[in-house]
Amino acid sequence: MAKDKTLYTCNACGATSPRWLGKCPGCGAWNSLEETVAEPAAAAGGKNRLGGAFAALAPSAGVRPLAEIEAVDVARTPTGQGELDRVLGGGIVEGQVVLIGGDPGIGKSTLLLQALDALQRAQLPSVEPPPGRPKAAKAPGTGAAGAAAPPWGSAACEAAERGGMLYVTGEESGAQVALRARRLGITGSQVAVLAEIQLERILATLAQQQPAVAVIDSIQTIYSDQLTSAPGSVAQVRECAAHLTRWAKASGCAVVLVGHVTKDGQLAGPRVLEHMVDTVLYFEGDTHSSFRLIRAIKNRFGAVNEIGVFAMTERGLKGVSNPSAIFLSQHAQPVPGSCVLVTLEGTRPMLVEIQALVDTGGPSPRRLSVGLERDRLAMLLAVLHQHAGVATGDQDVFVNAVGGVRISEPAADLAALLSITSSLRGKALPKGFVAFGEVGLAGEVRPAPRGQERLKEAAKLGFSVAVVPRANAPKKTDKAFEGLTIHAVDRVDEAIALVRGLD
Repeated sequence: MAKDKTLYTCNACGATSPRWLGKCPGCGAWNSLEETVAEPAAAAGGKNRLGGAFAALAPSAGVRPLAEIEAVDVARTPTGQGELDRVLGGGIVEGQVVLIGGDPGIGKSTLLLQALDALQRAQLPSVEPPPGRPKAAKAPGTGAAGAAAPPWGSAACEAAERGGMLYVTGEESGAQVALRARRLGITGSQVAVLAEIQLERILATLAQQQPAVAVIDSIQTIYSDQLTSAPGSVAQVRECAAHLTRWAKASGCAVVLVGHVTKDGQLAGPRVLEHMVDTVLYFEGDTHSSFRLIRAIKNRFGAVNEIGVFAMTERGLKGVSNPSAIFLSQHAQPVPGSCVLVTLEGTRPMLVEIQALVDTGGPSPRRLSVGLERDRLAMLLAVLHQHAGVATGDQDVFVNAVGGVRISEPAADLAALLSITSSLRGKALPKGFVAFGEVGLAGEVRPAPRGQERLKEAAKLGFSVAVVPRANAPKKTDKAFEGLTIHAVDRVDEAIALVRGLD
């Protein structure tokens, strides 16, 4: 019997090599090649030729000018989880493929089970059919209250007769899913559960049930009989995701794929998986904390800079409507090294406390930041020394964003510098103090986008003093800024001198 031919496949990009290499020739990743069994030539040719298994992925269509193509807004269905809807762009879309990843135990399965149950319960009540026609089931995926019933004989009526929600689990049994639902307080749920890992059986169930939303938990456990490699391999993940994506686009069923992550926090499997789906979401947060963040990395139906904030409770994940409250420490009196920043995550202004600690260092002072970019911290310390005369070359500097939030926008520069100088001097900033602004290498303070909304959020939460770039200062008085004294600055040294005068 002939020995199966083996190849080495990169688990990052999917490139293959006839022998093992330390560095992938395709993407340059190190130690990413894994041994796989090569597919037979006949089978591979049957899959790739025109009209084969993947023909439906790219249906033929005539060439039309862009001006003649009708632009239709997609209909969104709320999932019942407001924070999840915010990240998705307002709700889930028919035929959408969502990939959600996160650390083990962070709450992916819990959130999706809650969302499926809320979608199932939000279906339209049954409507009376014409004489001679059986009564239709509830319309799946219609979360808007008071929506009109679909007319009989229309496409909407056909959607109303489809099944509800399907939860496919490849990591647990049905009893384990039911036990989790009981812990979450979900009783009497009509969500269909299938414990299966074979792709062909899952597709047959999808064709029979015709669900409006299907969750696959997880894509790394699914395998296809057409491939000889093990579940979770590059070929299996890519092939199974391609078939499920084709089913979603052809049937209009929204598919949510749960993905494992590597030790670096990236989604396991080939990067082509992220290009294949419509939306990529990441769960963030410490498993020892009760708060979770969900962030959109890619979204074809909405913005990618939105975040959703959840709190893990005994009854599952609950949305946090005012996330600023969890990112601000409750100090009885102002403390040195603390400055509140008004950051912007998507369309939501959020207040986050930036804490700094400056301590006597050794021969090699440390520069450590948590939640902010470490390289940017080194740059800000150089600007502070050169343009404000504050030297920290022989000091250890530690900067932290409270609450485990990750801040990537440069508008946090000014707040970080003011917290560092506050810790170095041992003098606390005034009570009710807030700041934001980008700092350049020339020492200038540049404006931050949507500064008026940031100031309104600070005034609404009771802050009284704000130091902002001059371009972000309001040009006229507004009732929204009542009680907030706004100081506009142009340079770093001016901001530090202003803060010293406020002590």
